[in-house]
Amino acid sequence: MALRKPVLQEGLRQVVERDPARDLPGLLKQLRSGSIEERRWAARDLVEFPESAAALGDHLSREPESQVREAIFTSLGAMANSEAVQALLPMLRTEDPQLRNGAIEALIEMPQAVGPRVQALLEDPDPDVRIFTVNLLGDLKHPDLNTWLIRVLNQDEHVNVVAAAIEVVAEVGTPDAVPALQAAVRRFSQDPFLGFAADVAIERIEST
Repeated sequence: MALRKPVLQEGLRQVVERDPARDLPGLLKQLRSGSIEERRWAARDLVEFPESAAALGDHLSREPESQVREAIFTSLGAMANSEAVQALLPMLRTEDPQLRNGAIEALIEMPQAVGPRVQALLEDPDPDVRIFTVNLLGDLKHPDLNTWLIRVLNQDEHVNVVAAAIEVVAEVGTPDAVPALQAAVRRFSQDPFLGFAADVAIERIEST
């Protein structure tokens, strides 16, 4: 008969709190209170939970680390839903250029989700928001792109917004934008630079 080793009585182990679960509540907890690396991975993993878009957007304004911010922008851009757009739009008003530019880059990745919000952004009382929106349109692959730009050229009363639209039209505009460019020159005839920019845009469009 084989001898058995005597069973040693072990003391009770100390209870150690486990890492947050990889579910939605656990990832949100990690995003709020984890280390930099934990927050970054939580932001990345939350892409699997589109319902977390609002929480990700809310965290952006408090997150100091650029790598965590970038992970949040990447996840929101991949979600590409109306909630992600809503989470990013407040960043167009921030004084922090990294947040603003990151939001614009993420919004560019979701043209169909952004489309329904563009007209309201182009009518925003803040001309800076309208300028940022026009700049966003330059890279937004959307079928209504030229319609929006033509509307800005014909209707916006702020010279800097119209100048921004002319720059974008020079790059992506179609021949149907030419009358709007000419109308903008007439509306802002006191601004020689805008007239020059419009002439350059018309020349580029007609040469393609």
